[in-house]
Amino acid sequence: MDNILKDNPLLNGMDPEKLQFIMNFAQKDKPTNMKDAMPFLLANMNIAKKQNINFTHPEIQLIAEILSKDLSPSEKAKVNKIMSMMLK
Repeated sequence: MDNILKDNPLLNGMDPEKLQFIMNFAQKDKPTNMKDAMPFLLANMNIAKKQNINFTHPEIQLIAEILSKDLSPSEKAKVNKIMSMMLK
């Protein structure tokens, strides 16, 4: 299991479908650059929407953290900036 998810309190008591979605998302091969990361994220969020899965702000931040864990520090900062704008 991904270190980001291991012992993460957000996962305790989470709806099983939402938990499965996040676990599946964590297992996917994720883009290694910002150009591909945002379309990848949006496509996955659309899948969740079609499955009637809605995320809280902390859960979205967790998904962004999973997405950006293998990005360079500058690319990670870009993801965080975009996600913070989306959550306002």
